[in-house]
Amino acid sequence: MAANSARVAVAQITSVNDLSANFATCSRLVKEAAAAGAKLLCFPESFSYVGANLGDSVKIAEPLDGPIMQGYCSLARESQIWLSLGGFQEKASDDSHLRNTHVIVDDTGKIRSKYSKIHLFDVDVPGGMAYKESSFTEAEIYECLRFQHQAQVGAILHLCCCEFQVGTTTMLPTYFLFNIQVLLVPSAFTKITGQAHWEILLRARAIESQCYVIAAAQAGRHNDKRESYGDSLIIDPWGTIVGRLPDKLSTGIAVADIDFSFIESVRMKMPIDKQRKPINFWKASSI
Repeated sequence: MAANSARVAVAQITSVNDLSANFATCSRLVKEAAAAGAKLLCFPESFSYVGANLGDSVKIAEPLDGPIMQGYCSLARESQIWLSLGGFQEKASDDSHLRNTHVIVDDTGKIRSKYSKIHLFDVDVPGGMAYKESSFTEAEIYECLRFQHQAQVGAILHLCCCEFQVGTTTMLPTYFLFNIQVLLVPSAFTKITGQAHWEILLRARAIESQCYVIAAAQAGRHNDKRESYGDSLIIDPWGTIVGRLPDKLSTGIAVADIDFSFIESVRMKMPIDKQRKPINFWKASSI
């Protein structure tokens, strides 16, 4: 591995309505990623639990200092690896809702940042199920969280935990995505929308933001009512897929090296960040 790089891994799992079983699967993948030399492992949305019935996830929701999340913090500490834990069922302000929260845990087991989803998935999927996430999820105010980690390889890994709705019209404007190096996309994509939109939109995000995209996905059938598309990916700033599991539905990890010099090379040759208009320009133009 080059000096100006960091090894990362993306996980693919099929979570069910069993906290212990999901934890055992995640624990195995954490150890596998650490053994492969990864400094960061990214898990998909709802990694710790997928309920079989509406309301099940609300019943198991806990604060971040509760035993469920603290168990995952222990995994990070024991294996000395950073974890991106997408879509944790965090307890909300009332007993009938939860927060869909993306949590970043460092290699000492400390929670370094979190982002609770605001763009909720209320949609009638053509040819599939109708989803209404707002019926049990409390939307959080928008916050773009950024942190830095001095990796052991000597490179600085910048992660911006911004959520956007891939496959819908309510994604974050692209000006939010400049000047970052890695974009994390934890997902539990439906099978139908995944087949149509998953890969092409993720590669587009990597190209237009000139950054790496790590997209961890739920995969396969969770129960008789819910199925996820899978196909966890790591994509470079040129839109090339550099990490992918051989099977879209299997449980496992894919590993790739984040090359920071490649990011800078792409941005120097195609300096779109320098050419973009500032946000105040667009505000003035819309009056």
